[in-house]
Amino acid sequence: MMALFLTFLKAFAVGGLICCVGQALLMHTKLTSARILVLFVVSGVMLTAIGVYKPLVDFAGAGATVPLLGFGYSLAVGAMRAVQEKGLLGAFTGGIVNTAAGISAAVMFGLLNALIFSPHMKGHN
Repeated sequence: MMALFLTFLKAFAVGGLICCVGQALLMHTKLTSARILVLFVVSGVMLTAIGVYKPLVDFAGAGATVPLLGFGYSLAVGAMRAVQEKGLLGAFTGGIVNTAAGISAAVMFGLLNALIFSPHMKGHN
């Protein structure tokens, strides 16, 4: 029971810290949320490429794989695995294959949300 609690605590702490960094960037810089999204995904790819992000994933589990940095990690891992299996073509296909389920879920839930609720532009009625 204590091991499960510690697993949840590590995931919450790491995921929360990643989210705090994103919130701090929103509050204290002129970066837009779209630019922060791209920054986090690219950072996840770069940290994976230099071997820094895998130990964090091993430590925090979902706390490191669910945020946007984790999406970059999944893209990089998929691309690296596919390059080993298929050569250079794998660099272009591996990341998409590795993240297809997450992308499909995001599109499906976004569509479902738009069908259930009344979407409108922020600041417009």
